[in-house]
Amino acid sequence: MNSRQSPGKRSSGQIGRRVYIGLDYFDASINRVAAWVIGMRNLMKALLIGLLEPGHLLRDAEQKMDFTPRLATFEELKSLPWGPVWDYYCLKKGVPAGLDWHEKIRQYESRVLAVRDGRTPAMTASR
Repeated sequence: MNSRQSPGKRSSGQIGRRVYIGLDYFDASINRVAAWVIGMRNLMKALLIGLLEPGHLLRDAEQKMDFTPRLATFEELKSLPWGPVWDYYCLKKGVPAGLDWHEKIRQYESRVLAVRDGRTPAMTASR
């Protein structure tokens, strides 16, 4: 929201400053950093999918009480190719796409966490 907009007059597509998103991707069987990365990436993917969703088509169908195209649109959303858009976003941000990020976590575990736990990097490389 810019300084000229009142809080009640947000333009479409703006979340504003009142929305907070909390994540809980803790899993004691995996590294906390990996759990955090998985959670954040999935949150960002969900937001991307929401932004790519043809909301105007869904709203139009609902306003006209025409539920067949609404259902058809929802079903089509399941197969929309958002993956390439996500990969492009990752490329533009300079972060690994797909599962390539996992190697970065392994390197971090070996370099930082192993030393913190009193192990040498060679000990973690064999895991």
